Amino acid sequence: MKIIIINGSPKTIKSNSEILGNYLFPLLKENNIKKYYSIHFQLNDKTKNEIYNSDVVIFIFPLYVDGIPSNLLKLLVNFEKENVVRPETKIYCIVNNGFYEGRQNFLAILHMKNWCKKVKAKWGQGIGIGSGELLPYLKKFKLGQGPLKNLEKILNRFSRNILTLNSDKNIYINPNWPKSLYFIQGSFSWILKARKNNIKIQELFKK
Repeated sequence: MKIIIINGSPKTIKSNSEILGNYLFPLLKENNIKKYYSIHFQLNDKTKNEIYNSDVVIFIFPLYVDGIPSNLLKLLVNFEKENVVRPETKIYCIVNNGFYEGRQNFLAILHMKNWCKKVKAKWGQGIGIGSGELLPYLKKFKLGQGPLKNLEKILNRFSRNILTLNSDKNIYINPNWPKSLYFIQGSFSWILKARKNNIKIQELFKK
């Protein structure tokens, strides 16, 4: 099976989308997988041909203002103009956000599903992951352990659907982590960044 994975994060490397991709790759490793990054890869004859002849295209990206990042949106428009995706191709996506709730990704996944309909491709499934900002701090945990327990269950199901070209309902997950603690950690990170940039804590709360 030919699988194309596109990292739609504006950061490209060292992004939460890259971390999620690295969790997904081993679950699909027996297949012909090619990775493209939407910021710097060009649609030339070679890449268009590879994407067109793929069985599956997986988009992994962060939520930006409840939608798709502009760099990825531009790529999707180019796919549409260039007829890069064929009707037989199955489309899947993973969206992460900085909010606690994975459900916050609902609109972005709906955008992808509507785009899929526009280019007449087959929709597979979307996964919405909350608290994406935790991911860089969880490297000591193996997938399936601690805060990553829910993520393993979902990615296993997701990968099985991909490998069988199955369509399934969209799934939204929160981390195995207290919501109150996530907010405290998020607030503390702003304080550390402020100190690093010689900004007083009081200035963060000025209206």
